[in-house]
Amino acid sequence: MKDFRYFMPTEIFYGKNIVKNKAELIESFGKRAFVITGKSSSKKNGSLEDVINVLKEKNVDYYIFDEVEENPSLETVEKAAQIGREKDVDYIIGIGGGSPIDTSKAVGIMLKNKEAEIENLFTEPKLESIPIIAIPTTAGTGTEVTPYAIFTDHRVKTKRNFYQKVFPKVAFLDAKYLMTAPESVTINTAIDALSHLIEGYLTTKANFLSDAVAEKGIKIFGECIEAMKNRDFTYEIREKLLLMSTLGGMVITQTGTSLPHGMGYSLTYFKGIPHGRANGLLLKAYLELCHDKKKVNNILTLINLNSLNEFGCFLQEILGRKESINKEEMNEYAEVIINNKAKLKNHPDKVTKEDIFNIYKKSL
Repeated sequence: MKDFRYFMPTEIFYGKNIVKNKAELIESFGKRAFVITGKSSSKKNGSLEDVINVLKEKNVDYYIFDEVEENPSLETVEKAAQIGREKDVDYIIGIGGGSPIDTSKAVGIMLKNKEAEIENLFTEPKLESIPIIAIPTTAGTGTEVTPYAIFTDHRVKTKRNFYQKVFPKVAFLDAKYLMTAPESVTINTAIDALSHLIEGYLTTKANFLSDAVAEKGIKIFGECIEAMKNRDFTYEIREKLLLMSTLGGMVITQTGTSLPHGMGYSLTYFKGIPHGRANGLLLKAYLELCHDKKKVNNILTLINLNSLNEFGCFLQEILGRKESINKEEMNEYAEVIINNKAKLKNHPDKVTKEDIFNIYKKSL
């Protein structure tokens, strides 16, 4: 067995009404809270109301920034950071999917480092953040337990993972916040979580502990397959999807992601394909490329499917009609990923531009 390191500093609390039940813990972070969320979902699912009720009960001053868009831009980060500086907040509560919680991480750095500029997020090593509490309301990114954050940079026309390592201090997991999520969001985010588990399981950085977590998460996904086909998203299924998502985040914290994530960024930026869906469209062809058939077959066993063709049929059934891109676009996107050394390094086999092109061609 090869040597490895496993580091997971985020404290996780899981259960119904966990925000209310941990009111004293929230209060302990300070007297001025900065709540960062999206434009509407946290209002609909009750998570924002629960947080506000706790802050009022504990006499904590709070300020709400609810302008985070999907695939958040650096301009949004700068706007939120300016407000946070003006209010001199003590800590951040990020509520929502990956976008608000990722934004919270970047804003936390900007508030801790008063002279920092936006580009320092991608150039300066080891900048610290003010404390962050993460409350996920989708089951996909696992960002509540990862140090990563992804942003849209319109200057270079792609998504960028910032250079920092910011873990939330606390993550509160409550499946009731997922109950109002639309079917399309539920499916796309679940596939994002599955891609985290699969990519992390197959990367060069995988280790004994990350594999154990990945296998458990993949097995949980398998328990949700029939429900996903039938769009039968009960509370129990959403519980499983939420836990699977968090396990996926724990995996990629140790291993990083690989080709589907890197390839999916162009589909999201240029074609507007939701992140999780973009990964899902590429997964079957990616697994066909992987040489470690023992692990690939184990993935199929864990999700109770007999072949990659059956897996591909499942993905097509839940994702629906595929988007189309032309050969010129495929070639352009393949050029982007073949120059992404970080993603190529995570894939255990030598990959050519033709390999990347063929994954796009088979998938779309």
